[in-house]
Amino acid sequence: MEALRQDDPRRFGPYTVLARLRGTAGSVQYLARDAASEEAVVVTAARPELAALPAFRRRFQAEARTADRLTGGWVQPQLGGPDAAADEELPWTAGPYVPAMTLAEAIDATGPLPERTVRILGAGLAETLSRVHATGTVFQGLAPRTVLLAEDGPRLTAFGPLGAAAAAEARPGGQLSVRLGYLTPEQVAGEEPGPASDLFVLGLLLAYAATGTTPLADGPAAEGAERIARTAPELGAVPEELRDLIARCLEKAPADRPSAGTVAAELALEGAAGLAKDGWLPEALAAAVAEQGVRARETVAAGALVGTAGGAAVVAGAAAEVVAGAAVEAEAGGPAREPVDIPPGTPADASTAGSAPTPAPAPDTQTAQLGNIGRHAPRTDRPTTQLSVPQELTGQPAGAAPPLPPGATPALPAGRTPAALPSSSVPALPPGPTPALPAAPSAGMPGGVPAVPPPMVPVTPRPLPVPMRRTSITSSSPTVDRRALLIGLAAGAAGLVVGGGGVLALGGGGGETDDPEPTPSHSGPTVAGLPPRPRWVYTHPAAEPAPLTAAVWNERLLVLTGKSGATAVDLRTGRRVWQNADAVDGQAALPVGKDLCFVAAPSGFLWLSPKDGKTVHRVEHADLSPGTPKLSAPEFVGASGPVIWFTGSEKVTVKAPPPKKGKKRGKDRQVVKAYLFAYDLVRREQLWRTPVPAGRGPATPVHRLIAVREDDLVIRQNPASLAPGDVRAAKGKAVFRSFDRRTGKVLWSKQFGTVAPDAAVMGDDRGLLYAAVGDDLQAFETTAGKPKWTLNGTGGTPYGTPVATGAVLHTTNRNQEVGAVERETGRLRWRRSTEAAIGTAAPAVTLSTTGRTLLAADGSQVTAFAAEDGRRLWKFQDIGAQDPKGPTVTAPYRVLTTARAAVVQRDRIFYAFPVA
Repeated sequence: MEALRQDDPRRFGPYTVLARLRGTAGSVQYLARDAASEEAVVVTAARPELAALPAFRRRFQAEARTADRLTGGWVQPQLGGPDAAADEELPWTAGPYVPAMTLAEAIDATGPLPERTVRILGAGLAETLSRVHATGTVFQGLAPRTVLLAEDGPRLTAFGPLGAAAAAEARPGGQLSVRLGYLTPEQVAGEEPGPASDLFVLGLLLAYAATGTTPLADGPAAEGAERIARTAPELGAVPEELRDLIARCLEKAPADRPSAGTVAAELALEGAAGLAKDGWLPEALAAAVAEQGVRARETVAAGALVGTAGGAAVVAGAAAEVVAGAAVEAEAGGPAREPVDIPPGTPADASTAGSAPTPAPAPDTQTAQLGNIGRHAPRTDRPTTQLSVPQELTGQPAGAAPPLPPGATPALPAGRTPAALPSSSVPALPPGPTPALPAAPSAGMPGGVPAVPPPMVPVTPRPLPVPMRRTSITSSSPTVDRRALLIGLAAGAAGLVVGGGGVLALGGGGGETDDPEPTPSHSGPTVAGLPPRPRWVYTHPAAEPAPLTAAVWNERLLVLTGKSGATAVDLRTGRRVWQNADAVDGQAALPVGKDLCFVAAPSGFLWLSPKDGKTVHRVEHADLSPGTPKLSAPEFVGASGPVIWFTGSEKVTVKAPPPKKGKKRGKDRQVVKAYLFAYDLVRREQLWRTPVPAGRGPATPVHRLIAVREDDLVIRQNPASLAPGDVRAAKGKAVFRSFDRRTGKVLWSKQFGTVAPDAAVMGDDRGLLYAAVGDDLQAFETTAGKPKWTLNGTGGTPYGTPVATGAVLHTTNRNQEVGAVERETGRLRWRRSTEAAIGTAAPAVTLSTTGRTLLAADGSQVTAFAAEDGRRLWKFQDIGAQDPKGPTVTAPYRVLTTARAAVVQRDRIFYAFPVA
């Protein structure tokens, strides 16, 4: 942290700038004070010399939006929208201040980190990478100066190649040239990075954290790319406990590297947060971080008094002190110097990129800069910056197809993107001839290729192969909604190019987009971590309310109900086939044989034709039960075969008793009587009704079906609908009731242990009831009412509703873990984390129809596991907004399974994923 320089901004929106924290190639981070809350914030502002480039602004804002969507876990929330400063001179974004040191600062200050610290660091970073890869996106934001070490765990400050760049500079023609710090073998070979590329960089980063040096990047610069591409890393100094995992991350072939989820689980099965809860930093670093927090608070407190020149001097004086006495200068530290031009190809450390380079920079051994490129004469870097550059950014050679107008895209239906785009961070070329590489760039040629830096490293005298990839888009190509998927490896603004030397070129043409374009992936389910390509994606029309319920009808239709009625979607094609406005606010779409679909609506019971959705039969509530003509709208409880169970209530008049002699007659009373009904959907008649306790007020009591057995069913009343008298009588415990399936006779009413009224509970067909009790999961024998076994949990993370199959019970808890236990003994077979951010509810678990795949859905993602051994198969997240500037969707994910697929719903979008 250092004092502000003369030309530093003093204010960004509502934030008063107090001091410089650190800098990167493209931005400077400032300590600031929020005028409203008087809290410390960090403002990340673009460097002025780059902010004028449209390509830079779009990339900066796109990476800010990525950070906003990743909020949670080890990613700090943003205090304003990423586009809040879109119209200001300098793009910026703000987030809460957390005392922390960069990994580079920590290594410089104290040397290599202990094995436990590296383990927690790697687990936290891998958890974030796993969230990113679940969307099909490549992160490209890891570097020693983008990883922060905070008191409770690691943090990330960069969310794309721009934020993690070792150098960035403007080029003729409005292009932005970005030089990466770390390379991967596939980039050296001229290929696009994928999720496995992030794992290679993670391996380099962990080795650096454990040893203080970066494998493959140290030593003679001219051999750097050769070592990255072909030489095995030297990991002798890495602690033995971490050596094998880091070696696997550094495999040359991307397919041989582990997934981010695998790395996270191997490093910390209980999660990075659980492993770090008792402290994770060495004493010296923990003290330095704590001291930084003290200095920051003092600076913010002094800033609150600023109103005079003397007050400003107080702030400047406080900020000028180096935090914690560490002998490490901040990345953007040092006194202000006169800016100088950086020659093309000059290696630039993040502390000097674009602002104040030192007269003689030392070689950067902590990244893959690989040598002092400034000694070479400038020449075209054909193996890097010209790889697959979109036509609208480079122009066309003579005879080639004309470029698209600025901002234009190939003709597609509105709101759609091509489903067959390659899994790449490089936008696919539009239909037409692949542009030939010009022999030499010409700055004066209209649309010509701007001058580019010299190559990072010569690998061999023979040039590396340069694969030119493109995808032709035809009218027969399947499409998906723009919001639908982030399975493609989208990396942001068009024109991003990655080559063998780790150079990216962002063009200034109008063809760039504001945000990464979500595209389906070609990756099959064999790619670790990536979900399989969906068979179809259905988007409910924006003009209609989002569906409230969804059900599968006879493996043929997905039936959705909501405020606009019922909608059927063909499970084979994902196309809407019919609508029915009669079924407004309907629920429980169930099959009635092969010819009808049943929907329980507030207006009555409906039987619909599956062919066209027309109402074939209707039964009004008053006609459901001969003895209850004033029956209110029923509450659905459950179903088994053609029989459904529901509760209903009616107001009845209870006449006052005859008065005693000489007394006046009392008033008649209106009371609510409630019943549980059994109803046959095929015969359309009531089987039985039996009284149940009335609910709170005049409303129909709501019950949940806990178990269906051969002879009886077990239900529990929703605690929110319990009458005050029933709440007092229960004394804080849940009451379960069993009814004879044939007659409706009450068989028993019991409480089990200390099971609470709102605890997660389910019963099976073997007479067992499984319930969350405190932080534990207990099994009870319903006949005796006694506990059978107890599975201990973690403090503060109660269990959710389990799912039984065969001899196994699949569990879920609020710590975002799923597992498998033996139903008879409670012995734990396996337990795995979904790696989602810890929330207020446990994930909902669903089994595929084969029982081989377990799917866990929560508010942030869907995670698929192998049910047998808990292997994490893939994760899925959607983008959550109709367009980059649209509202964020916070609806949780829901899963329904069919014989061939798992249908994942989030709000109004449905994806059909093939599952085993």
